[in-house]
Amino acid sequence: MPKKIAQGILIGILAASASLAAGFAGLLEWLEGPSWDLRVRAAARLGPATDQVRLILIDQKSLDWAEETNRLSWPWPREMYGTLLSFCRRSGAKAVAFDLVFSEPSKWGVEDDEAFGMAIAQTGCVAAALFLSRAQGSAVEWPPGVPEQPFQVAGLDEFLASPRGKTLALEKAAFPVPEVASRAAVLANVSGELDADAVVRRAFPFRFFAGRFVPSLGLGPFLAAHPGVLLELEDRRLRVGALSIPLDENGSAILRYRGPTQTHRAVNAAAVIQSELRLAEGQAPLVDPAFFRDRYVFVGTTAPGLLDLKPTPVGSVYPGVEIHATLLDNLLSGDFLRETGRGFKVLSVLFCGLVAAVFGRLCRTGLQSGLAFVVVLPLPVLAGLAGYRAGFWVEVAAPEAAAVLSLVAAMVVNYATEGRQRRFLKNAFRHYLSPAVIDRLMREPGKLALGGETRELTILFSDIQGFTGISEKLGPEQLTAFLNAYLTAMTDIILEEGGTLDKYEGDAIIAFWNAPLAQPDHAVRAVRAALRCCSKLAQMRPDLEKRFGVSVHARIGVNTGPVVVGNLGSEQRFDYTFIGDAGNVASRLEGLNKQFGTEILISEATFVRLGKSFPAREISRVRVVGRNEPVRVFEPLLPEERNRLQTVIDRFARGLEMYYGGRFSEAFGVFSEIAGEDAPARIYARRCMDLTLNPPETWDGVWRMTEK
Repeated sequence: MPKKIAQGILIGILAASASLAAGFAGLLEWLEGPSWDLRVRAAARLGPATDQVRLILIDQKSLDWAEETNRLSWPWPREMYGTLLSFCRRSGAKAVAFDLVFSEPSKWGVEDDEAFGMAIAQTGCVAAALFLSRAQGSAVEWPPGVPEQPFQVAGLDEFLASPRGKTLALEKAAFPVPEVASRAAVLANVSGELDADAVVRRAFPFRFFAGRFVPSLGLGPFLAAHPGVLLELEDRRLRVGALSIPLDENGSAILRYRGPTQTHRAVNAAAVIQSELRLAEGQAPLVDPAFFRDRYVFVGTTAPGLLDLKPTPVGSVYPGVEIHATLLDNLLSGDFLRETGRGFKVLSVLFCGLVAAVFGRLCRTGLQSGLAFVVVLPLPVLAGLAGYRAGFWVEVAAPEAAAVLSLVAAMVVNYATEGRQRRFLKNAFRHYLSPAVIDRLMREPGKLALGGETRELTILFSDIQGFTGISEKLGPEQLTAFLNAYLTAMTDIILEEGGTLDKYEGDAIIAFWNAPLAQPDHAVRAVRAALRCCSKLAQMRPDLEKRFGVSVHARIGVNTGPVVVGNLGSEQRFDYTFIGDAGNVASRLEGLNKQFGTEILISEATFVRLGKSFPAREISRVRVVGRNEPVRVFEPLLPEERNRLQTVIDRFARGLEMYYGGRFSEAFGVFSEIAGEDAPARIYARRCMDLTLNPPETWDGVWRMTEK
């Protein structure tokens, strides 16, 4: 485990480093941008000041109305905008911003421009648009006759001299005509920049031109409504009176979009113009003047042919005027989104890389690996959503890349190391472990102590009665076919019961339970396997006799006890086997069947662990060869066999009690009654007769084995 964790940490660091390098190089913007858009659409909601912003939209319906009613094609006479201003002034609008650059004189004559300029002057709080650029525009200086902006900027000189200030400075400008520029309360910039994938996610609250601070159109109406407000330029923040705008490293602000287009309440320009004309004639307006009262009003275009539709996170076709409205909305609501900074980014990428790599390295199965992907990969996305709701742009692409790289690398390492180990284990154990046990061992390879360990096992020894005679009777090919048929049937049962096949020794089978994986019911499994083997052999006996001309019977001994089990042998060759006295006892019990005429004998240690799983009768107390302590020996029975032989079993138990007590004559009488039905009873009847005729000097009831 510690080694895997260390490898996971190394993989995570390498994956995080690669992801950070790709992120800082801009190679992950293709993923970060769309992931941000998904977060915006999922979490967009109205802000506290959203209702303070209103829109007048020059849409296709307005263009059609002007053409059909007044034969006015685009561009409109500026008198039309004067009418819009009259309605806003009548309504008590707080400020009006035009997302239109009136850079060319009106084709309707200078009187049209002058009339519009007068309407602007009468309204007072009007922000007019100018266009700043590095390449477009005829002006390179602030035009004479255009008044200074009505606000103070603290820290202007220091900011201008900084690298960021120089980046934000633009060299050329397109100003509105003098009649407009000289009368507007504020001149505001309408140019912007797109992200690398041409989506508007940020906006510049200000730019510099000719050494002057030029606000964006989103900021313009607020400044027009609050003349004399103090602006303070800081390294990562613009303070606007009591309000502030957080700036990213490029000097732009991350916009918090409120929803799809026209989330800010809007009316079309035709309805506003008609309403003003109706009011002038004493008629009811189409638009209630209260709609604009104490609101910031933006005038802009949405008609497709007027080319002011932009792609944004909340829509691929989003009016440019609504982007400016969103900036003002964010300022008034005080909830601009902020960057997290490079330090946080590095930590988040490293965290995701490490978690994914360590988690992936600890996976042992395909299911666990799939679960690792399901659990880890959503983490950066969830963090991104949580960050958005908290007001931060928490990057997703780089942490996600680190997580994917870490998981893939961890899976490759798993396959290269544990996969090889699993293949080795599977090949090593497939001949003597059941598939179910192998699968568990593959999932938990740590359960296998390759060097050996002390563990309690239940051990089974099985041998064919009279195999020497059988082998002499059959030819080599027949003997091989016979053994294959017999050993296959017996081995299948042992493996089905979860046993581990230790080895074959000619006709003998040695198996054990409770290793390499723990099996709390190992004794029950072993005894059930022994009973099933005898039943299966009884079914096979007629066919084997028909094919090979031999009647086959087997003897089985089962014992439970502590042994050393593991891969034992030399570096050149080893077997998964056991060493210990418990195995010797099982072998002796197998041979003891010959003396009692039984097929299966189990030790007291095994009998105790059976509980009530199988009935069993005590056969004897035996001192096996090589041991001084006697062993109580039992014969397990199938429930149906016990029911059939219940009377015989009860009498045998009574006779055995007499035998243990040294009452040989009485025991002989009991055993004789059932000797015709029970092989152990016949053995005891003969022994009791011998003991009656030749009484022992001392008696402990123990049957002494004289051979293995």
